[in-house]
Amino acid sequence: MAAKAKHRQPIIDAAVTLFRQRGYAATGLNDLVEASGSPKGSMYHYFPEGKPSIAVAAVEEAGRRVVETIEAVAARTSSTAELLLEHAALLSGWMEKSGFCDGCPITTVLLELAPDDRAVTNAGRHAFEARLRVLRASLIDEGFDAKRAEALALVCTNAIQGSLVMARVECSRRPIEQTAAELGRLLKAARSNGSDGEALI
Repeated sequence: MAAKAKHRQPIIDAAVTLFRQRGYAATGLNDLVEASGSPKGSMYHYFPEGKPSIAVAAVEEAGRRVVETIEAVAARTSSTAELLLEHAALLSGWMEKSGFCDGCPITTVLLELAPDDRAVTNAGRHAFEARLRVLRASLIDEGFDAKRAEALALVCTNAIQGSLVMARVECSRRPIEQTAAELGRLLKAARSNGSDGEALI
């Protein structure tokens, strides 16, 4: 079993990296072979359905990593606002280190393949749902009802995703960090206003 899976994870890891930097279409199988250090035959062995199946695996892997990161941040922060600020600091740091070439591999793949490729679309949906669950649980812990927590988690996720694009365009950490700070203020205001906070979204 160990020998069978020897090259699968390196291929997925390479796909996550290259898709977030170049996008799906601009990344060829030869690029994945070179970046993963895997024999080309292993590409077809692990992913007999070709490049689209690698995209599914990459989206699933990226989604898992994001959720693990957010869960770890949630465990050491005391509010969703703090969670967003710390996660934003991590994201902006990673992007700055890459020269603002990195992005979100989930987003880059979905923009090219969804909704036409159902497998990729479903993988993206599950990745976002998992992220939303973490934020929703954090907001419910703060006293928001489930419906309100769902809406706020969606706004926070979409705002952070959009800020990654702005960061690449501006080659700056500012869009990510400023977005997180504004979201934090919005959440605090919504909590202070109770049900009246619905007017803020």
